[in-house]
Amino acid sequence: MKEVCVITGGGSGMGLAVARYMGHNKIVILSGRTMGKLEKAVEKLTAEGIEAYAHTCDTSSRESVAALADFALTKGAIRNVINAAGLSPTMAKPEQLLRVNALGTVYVNQEFSRRMESGGVIVDISSNSAYVLPKFLISYKLYALADTDEELFIKKFVVRSNLPKGDYQKSGLAYAFSKNFVVWYASKCACEYGKKGIRVCSISPGLIDTDMGNAEKSEGGSMLKYTAQGRMGKSDELGYCIATVADERNGYLAGVDVLVDGGATTTKKYGFIK
Repeated sequence: MKEVCVITGGGSGMGLAVARYMGHNKIVILSGRTMGKLEKAVEKLTAEGIEAYAHTCDTSSRESVAALADFALTKGAIRNVINAAGLSPTMAKPEQLLRVNALGTVYVNQEFSRRMESGGVIVDISSNSAYVLPKFLISYKLYALADTDEELFIKKFVVRSNLPKGDYQKSGLAYAFSKNFVVWYASKCACEYGKKGIRVCSISPGLIDTDMGNAEKSEGGSMLKYTAQGRMGKSDELGYCIATVADERNGYLAGVDVLVDGGATTTKKYGFIK
């Protein structure tokens, strides 16, 4: 049976970049909200000799995620899932950010793990924004509500996200909460799914030279001065990193977050400024 790699948010940027690495020996399924964008991406991959398919999916809807997982099964055994779908602070208000970035991760991990066999890998894409939250704002007890009471989870974090005054600051805080949650949830899933032989990791990129990354550059660009190379990351660089983490040969890499931000977070932590 053929093996399948599913990439949410796969129509462009890092999602499309990782498809080029994963597609050399697997069928690739790209998902996103806009079919036209996905079809153009599939055309590019097909021209490169990669068997690829498009399927729309709204990751903030469990039903939509389940439909994507069922579609993937019609193409073969689901081997890899790269959950790169997400929204940034300039794109949405707090509630939508939390539903797509946080609950979307819950739905993707749960629905696909139910359909994966031993040896499968899930990689959830977070952000180095997960590391900016003060410890007193982080509550793993509240994070656990995502599995037991989704609406209370959303309500609690929308209230917390509305503490700042400005609209962008509110969305920025919601984004940080959602991405910190992704790191926590991926680690939680790694412990749970490991019993089934399914490996889970997360990856936290910094500013990447994509449409989304450039849209955030005016507000988040201050972190670039802490990077070792003084620049944004490239989609191809991140795609290679994701593909490496998702590679089945990395069988003992589980439950950790891989920070891919040019050293910005650790450089700032230790006070190194060029």
